[in-house]
Amino acid sequence: MSIAPAPSHTQRKLVLVSAAALIDARGHILLARRPEGKSMAGLWEFPGGKVEAGETPEAALVRELNEELGLDMSRACLAPFTFASHAYAGFDLLMPLYICRRWQGTPTPREGQKLAWVAPADLRTYAMPEADLPFIPLLQALL
Repeated sequence: MSIAPAPSHTQRKLVLVSAAALIDARGHILLARRPEGKSMAGLWEFPGGKVEAGETPEAALVRELNEELGLDMSRACLAPFTFASHAYAGFDLLMPLYICRRWQGTPTPREGQKLAWVAPADLRTYAMPEADLPFIPLLQALL
């Protein structure tokens, strides 16, 4: 009797991305439109970015929000909310979402993206990457 080898599984890349639901005093959420030349260009997303090696998700988010939007904030301003996991064609994405209601500065697009403050009820009217979609009903229930 021979034992068949275990089936080989293709190793997929796991990408960790931190995102923030920046909520203003009116209860609107900031969305950023991915600029031309980037993957998923034209889609609206919650601001954030990739976690670099040796970085915590919170540190990456503080760095990314400063680089992309010119915002200054402390890790203490970020409240963990939920996460999403999505299998894209070439990689798996894991994305924690943080709620943030306090920051210094005015969000200013620094990387060619467009910005929009969106009422929770209107979030579904914005075309978003598939990984962001599970956040919509949770944010609508929160706000």
